[in-house]
Amino acid sequence: MLTKTDIEHYFLSEKNAGLILMIAGAVAIIAAVSFLIFVKTNAYKGMAIPLILLGIAQLVMGYAPYNKSDKQRIDNVYAFDMNPDKLRNEELPRMQKMLGSVKLFLGIELAVLAAGIILILMNKQQADTISSKALWLGIGIGLAIQAFIFFAVDLYVLKNAKQYSAGLEQFAKK
Repeated sequence: MLTKTDIEHYFLSEKNAGLILMIAGAVAIIAAVSFLIFVKTNAYKGMAIPLILLGIAQLVMGYAPYNKSDKQRIDNVYAFDMNPDKLRNEELPRMQKMLGSVKLFLGIELAVLAAGIILILMNKQQADTISSKALWLGIGIGLAIQAFIFFAVDLYVLKNAKQYSAGLEQFAKK
């Protein structure tokens, strides 16, 4: 049975997931810039590429839920008592669509993680500090790290979204 506390919990977990992504993105960008300025080997230059690109994506993708979750939490807690049709007709379909999107993202993240691992395995044997193999090794490491972070956060989001959606479905049947 869905309660106001369940609604609060879901949106607070969504906000926390956004914060985690923003922190991970900022750390990735700082690390990448540090690699480019201070370390300057091909492996670290290669690692910097996905760290910067996916770090920016993490900042953007983390900011959206972090910024809007408080308003959504307040609106849906209010709707629980005052406008239950909003939860049935707007929030439940939004969550069903969001669950589909998260599952798609998980698949993409697994593919990127696999690509990173393949790049690591293909280039680790002959990678010295100045070769192009070292650059590709670094790209693989960066991809694998970033994909793993995205994947872990999305698993957390999926778990909480499934619980919240199940509560919304029970609520809609009342």
